[in-house]
Amino acid sequence: MLTNKIVVVIAAESPVGVALNTAALLGVALGHWHADTVGADTVDAGGHPHTGMSAYPIPVLKASAERLHELRAQAAARDDVVVHDMNQIAQRARTYQQFSETLGGTKPEDVEYLGLAVYGPRQAVDSLTGALALYR
Repeated sequence: MLTNKIVVVIAAESPVGVALNTAALLGVALGHWHADTVGADTVDAGGHPHTGMSAYPIPVLKASAERLHELRAQAAARDDVVVHDMNQIAQRARTYQQFSETLGGTKPEDVEYLGLAVYGPRQAVDSLTGALALYR
């Protein structure tokens, strides 16, 4: 049994395209920062290779933009949990440098989150996200 857990939480108000993009970008961050989340490459019965995918089930939940702000703060305050975020500054930026510079001049309370990925011990992640509904 996996001792850690991953949950992705998307802003309920996001249009479908933005929600999908947010989930994809959070997945890239998770795979980069948490090597244990990606399983080994494998082959099918025909011998064709398939690159490793997430070794973890990843429930996708939804929350209001306000709740995302609260959840990010709660998760970031914990030493046992890592939170990755996607925000509107990143979505609107044309380059990573533009994103970084704009974010650097934005007060934390003014950042509008489109989604979060929460990674950590199962019990900790459940305590933060257990009351949220599935994204449908």
